[in-house]
Amino acid sequence: MYDPTVARLTYRALLGRRRALILSALPALLIVLSVAVRALSGADDQVAADLLGGFALATMVPIIGVIAGTGAIGPEIDDGSVVYLLAKPVKRPTIIFTKLVVAIAVTMAFSAVPTLIAGLILNGNGQQIAVAYTVAALVASIAYAAMFLLLGTVTRHAVVFGLVYALVWETLFGSLVDGARTLSVQQWALAVAQKVTDGNLVTSDVGLPTAVILLTVVTAGATWYAGQKLRTLKLAGEE
Repeated sequence: MYDPTVARLTYRALLGRRRALILSALPALLIVLSVAVRALSGADDQVAADLLGGFALATMVPIIGVIAGTGAIGPEIDDGSVVYLLAKPVKRPTIIFTKLVVAIAVTMAFSAVPTLIAGLILNGNGQQIAVAYTVAALVASIAYAAMFLLLGTVTRHAVVFGLVYALVWETLFGSLVDGARTLSVQQWALAVAQKVTDGNLVTSDVGLPTAVILLTVVTAGATWYAGQKLRTLKLAGEE
């Protein structure tokens, strides 16, 4: 299910100089903000939770997921180079799974690692806040990568739709509308992270069993459907 050649090409596409700079912008901003906040207010658990929850998990992780998930396959479809990949003797589910693994790895590297560093800077992992939000970032990275990889497969406007979901649904509706929170990757990830903390600074509106089920269903469903769409793309190209 994993093809090293496809993985190498995908890593090269995602970590090119221009895209790497874009991926690094938000993590760098998070670290700078954390240093500034720690210098101004000292170690404060509530402040740490607010910054990691409000910026790292709610904004940085989904945006990086959009860039990595859509960038893993979208540009190849847009410029037509995916035809050469489809011509290789590699099964379509293998292509999708390999690209998903790469997208997850890149999303985790550019979101979970900076989240941990920022948490340690902010309060030294008091009440396990840094670790909890790092776990949330890791879990969310998997679901976001699968969702946005699917978007990159089904539409040429994947980045736009991805940003609308990340910034409007997750950040706006997910914060203001109770029902929308149940359908929020952010809340699912927080449900997992809540079990890691020593206090009540990390909370979720979704129960842990529900969150795990939804994370699994969304990730598996998006991956499967992306594979099916890639099959359709192959047939269209042949016609």
